[in-house]
Amino acid sequence: MGLERKKEFRSLSGIPIKRLYTPKDIEHLDYEKHLGEPGQYPFTRGAYPTMYRGRLWTIRMFSGFGSAEETNQRWKDLIKHGETGLSTAFDFPTIEGYDSDSPLAVGEVGRAGVAVSCLPDMEVLFDGIPLDKVTTSFTINAPAICILSMYFAVAEKQGVPLSMVGGTTQNDMLKEFIAQKSYRFPPEPSLYINVDIVKFCTENAPLWHPISISGYHIREAGATAIQELAWTIADGITYVEKCIELGLNVDDFAPRLSFFFCCHIDFFEEIAKFRAARRMWAKIMKERFGAKKPRSWVLRFHTQTAGQSLTYQYPELNIARTAIEALAAVLGGTNSLHTNSFDEAICLPTDKAAEIATLTQRVIAHETGVTNTVDPLGGSYFVEKLTDEVEALAWEEIGRIEKEGGVLKCI
Repeated sequence: MGLERKKEFRSLSGIPIKRLYTPKDIEHLDYEKHLGEPGQYPFTRGAYPTMYRGRLWTIRMFSGFGSAEETNQRWKDLIKHGETGLSTAFDFPTIEGYDSDSPLAVGEVGRAGVAVSCLPDMEVLFDGIPLDKVTTSFTINAPAICILSMYFAVAEKQGVPLSMVGGTTQNDMLKEFIAQKSYRFPPEPSLYINVDIVKFCTENAPLWHPISISGYHIREAGATAIQELAWTIADGITYVEKCIELGLNVDDFAPRLSFFFCCHIDFFEEIAKFRAARRMWAKIMKERFGAKKPRSWVLRFHTQTAGQSLTYQYPELNIARTAIEALAAVLGGTNSLHTNSFDEAICLPTDKAAEIATLTQRVIAHETGVTNTVDPLGGSYFVEKLTDEVEALAWEEIGRIEKEGGVLKCI
């Protein structure tokens, strides 16, 4: 027995890591049942058959600051550098539902995101950006119904029918009570508003993702990868139950549900988390909710690298951290990706830092070769065993949540 650096090795979530993994660690796996081909149930190996050989993930950088004019210019610069989807960071008053001229907004307008108070602000924000050519993600929750209405109005003014407008509203109030705390109404009424948006978009805007069930904020608030996965899936179950309770057919709305995860620095645990998430959601939708369409079984998700892992000291090293996290997200099969800028532990991203963060994704996509085959880590003794362990622990956590009466009762 050779000497090792420490007595035991564990993942960030505390999962023991063995010295070596062998075929014995995965001899219980049935390929069709537990893995399946990419694009086939249970989607462990990927949401689509060709994955990045067919289409790369969407480069979607979270950005917004100051006025609508300033953010509009930043977006045009990001598009020039290869961004393929927009992601909107709103300022604190907008997130809280205050107009910029409210006494409660003093000192906060445009500081940590873009200020949007009315339809003219939204029109300026998307001036020169055709809404049938880009997809837009709105990180907005309590005022989501207002922001989405403005966006759809801008689309109509551009002559773009709602049937051609694509994008996402976060619209996830459950995680606000769990982590971010930007809520305006009690849990139950908030849930009804969330579901009303799902209903409207299902009937009128079929390309829109009306809700992005978000684990990112839960992780950034201190959760482990296991807790992030479990609570995000539990939130998703709650939304699906409420939609069905209010008369929606699961196969009508489920294909437009999306998820939002963090990708932290523990490379293999994060990859295992994403693979487990797809498998868990497929089982839930098919077996628990009886969804018939394969598209209803697929978990599609956006990823953002971990703000929690960035350091104020030696900020240049954050470029390496972000690149490692981004690579893990890609190897885990993300559908879209935001890479944090190296200076975000210090300030709002500078133009140069944002450019480096965006181009980091281009390097991964076009220079590394990791996109040349689907699920290149599939079959790894370590990765498959770790995926199993992450899934099992997440199911245990979900069991504890449901034993307490579900997410709403826990809140």
